[in-house]
Amino acid sequence: MSETDRRALCRRSEADISTLAATVSPIIDAVRASGDEALFKYTAEFDGADLRAKGLRVSDAEIDSAIGSLDPSIKEVLDYSAANIRRYHQAQMPEEMWFVEIAPGILAGEKVTPITSVGLYVPSGKGSFPSVMLMLGIPAQIAGVPRVVVCTPPRPDGTVDPATLYAARICGLHDVYRVGGAQAIAALAYGTASIPRVAKTLGPGNSYVSAAKRILYGVVDPGTPAGPSESIILCDANVEPRIAGLDLLIEAEHGPDSTALLVTHDKRVADEVAKLLPDLVSKLPPKRREYCETVLAGYGGIVLTPSLEESIAFVNEFAPEHLEVLVDDPMAILGAIKNAGEILLGQFTPITVGNFCLGVNAILPTGGFARSFSAVTVHDYLKRSSIGYVSQLGYPGISPKAQQFAEYEGFAAHAMAIRERNI
Repeated sequence: MSETDRRALCRRSEADISTLAATVSPIIDAVRASGDEALFKYTAEFDGADLRAKGLRVSDAEIDSAIGSLDPSIKEVLDYSAANIRRYHQAQMPEEMWFVEIAPGILAGEKVTPITSVGLYVPSGKGSFPSVMLMLGIPAQIAGVPRVVVCTPPRPDGTVDPATLYAARICGLHDVYRVGGAQAIAALAYGTASIPRVAKTLGPGNSYVSAAKRILYGVVDPGTPAGPSESIILCDANVEPRIAGLDLLIEAEHGPDSTALLVTHDKRVADEVAKLLPDLVSKLPPKRREYCETVLAGYGGIVLTPSLEESIAFVNEFAPEHLEVLVDDPMAILGAIKNAGEILLGQFTPITVGNFCLGVNAILPTGGFARSFSAVTVHDYLKRSSIGYVSQLGYPGISPKAQQFAEYEGFAAHAMAIRERNI
């Protein structure tokens, strides 16, 4: 690739998000001005659902009815996944409070408290995602967030996916609203008569949802930037080409704005995977086949590099949401991988397992933000307050230094508060 092509590939569909402001801003403004009325309008326009009779909130009775209609085997799968997700995230919880003695009579520490209100966005449209509900709701529950609000797009008849509602119930969540898209993010940011304003939003979404979060930064904490799905399958000469081809399609089937790349330095592997892809894609249902074909013709394909080291360098430059490592000894190169939302090692850990059942969180930074952002964890629902305590014993040692520092930086009141304290 030329340097221009390489930069364009690394920008992927995030480049499209910046062009959506003109479309998304009027939606945000309408929700801010008209509240529920705007939500009814845009839900009818974008989701084909008239919610005026049903209302925006999904009632407990509706949730109970939907759960009752759910196949018991799906409930069993959700319960299994929830247990693994819960076990993983419970291990992340930090100490509620800690101190360190800086010097005799001087303590510094931290107090950890949950964020008071969080809005979870669970997408729909291209599929139903109860897994996202679990990935967002369980760490919120473990962190002890007092108020958690869920927004998820409705079906044309105004109902919400039963498995998503069951997942919400597993997480102990009852405030579920049938609203999606940029209008849902605006509702969570500003609040409406039905939907309460929250301090932070979390959850993946399409380009319009991602654009709304960027525009509303400063009004609400938009959380981890989780936009269109993306993956890299990193391979060496020892990979089974069929496995590599199968796994390349996992994230590609999320939607036409997804990114799916196979990166290898072995031309034989690249050629064999390329030969297998048409047959593998043809086995998918029409909608998923169309998505994969669009992705592989746009933000996806096979990248051939000169060496494994160059492949790893490309991975670190790209900073993918999902990275699957299909090399002979994945542990040997783990230390060299610096930028990835998640790193899944070996042929027995396909992205499918990580997305649903493994326990690791599958809500991950996209668009190259894995260079500086992390997967969703309990820490996304917690905030830290610094604590300081200086006793009478410690004050004489620290106060002259603080006064001198204040005088050097020109803060007269800072210095006077020390100089004239008379204690």
